[in-house]
Amino acid sequence: MTQPPIGDAAGSPGGPPHPEQPAGATSPAGPLQDPPAPQQRRGLLITLIVLAAAILLCGGGGTAAFFALRNAEDGEGAKEPTVAVEGFLTAVYRDQDASKAATFVCSAARDDKKIAAKVTEVRQYAGQYRNPRFRWSTPTVDNQTDDRATVTTEVTMTTADEKVASQELRFTMVRKTGWWVCEVG
Repeated sequence: MTQPPIGDAAGSPGGPPHPEQPAGATSPAGPLQDPPAPQQRRGLLITLIVLAAAILLCGGGGTAAFFALRNAEDGEGAKEPTVAVEGFLTAVYRDQDASKAATFVCSAARDDKKIAAKVTEVRQYAGQYRNPRFRWSTPTVDNQTDDRATVTTEVTMTTADEKVASQELRFTMVRKTGWWVCEVG
């Protein structure tokens, strides 16, 4: 009794064709091989874990740097809290310049839209009167520590027809790279 030939018509050994290759095809290295050993898969897994950890560390470091530098002051600030208040008052009431006023405000409270709105409010209020002039009392430090201070002053508007309006203001100051206005009340 004769046995049927093993393999395909060309006589190459093999069994049924591999599902990913057409019938009768062989790989360039010869017949198809079994999937890679588990050790090769483990190496790929370790490489992917190390790569993911590196991305997380770099991303985390960048995020931490952003939050740490976000509140950094972008200037020197004033040498004394009263000097910062004088500069702020001059910018708001005399110059009516929001961008100049913002240079005296701490980064935590520096909202350009709110500062511009306050300057516009002062401008509109003054626009209701003839020849308004603003002045203020010498700013006084009421309470001061190494990094915080409270400063008060009274702002007065006088018009050409001798109308007078006054308002007392209290400034909360912080010291970082100098003194900055952080709150006006």
